[in-house]
Amino acid sequence: MIQTLDKVVGLNSAPTIYMTKPFEAPELIARIQTHCDGCGPHWARVHQFGTIRVDVQREKVLRNGKPVELTSREFQLLYYLMERAGSTVPRTELLQSVWGHEDVRPLAPVDAHVSSLRRKLEYNPKRPELILTTPGVGYKFVGPSQK
Repeated sequence: MIQTLDKVVGLNSAPTIYMTKPFEAPELIARIQTHCDGCGPHWARVHQFGTIRVDVQREKVLRNGKPVELTSREFQLLYYLMERAGSTVPRTELLQSVWGHEDVRPLAPVDAHVSSLRRKLEYNPKRPELILTTPGVGYKFVGPSQK
């Protein structure tokens, strides 16, 4: 039988991963979810940003419940920005990481794809609310919690 002192020592050493046996499945699931809360978007399979729903596993995007047709590159770009939500991602990093280019010029493909994403996802692409520009640097994905 586990003693209270043993539980306290275990919880103080690693509170999100310590469990005593026997345990029930709902407790295990709750602990996993708690552990993954700060892990970032890559842990979740479906993300909701206002009327935009992104299913990462299926590479599907819905806006107001209707499918949004994205190219593979557009989806990769969206996902890359989502993973870094709230942070400005330099255009050169996008070109290297999403396109796989060693040479960081020209940057026009990045701008063109962001523009295309905005036309497909934003209500007013000229006044974006999801993908913001940081002039002279790059782009930032802003979910509802970062506004």
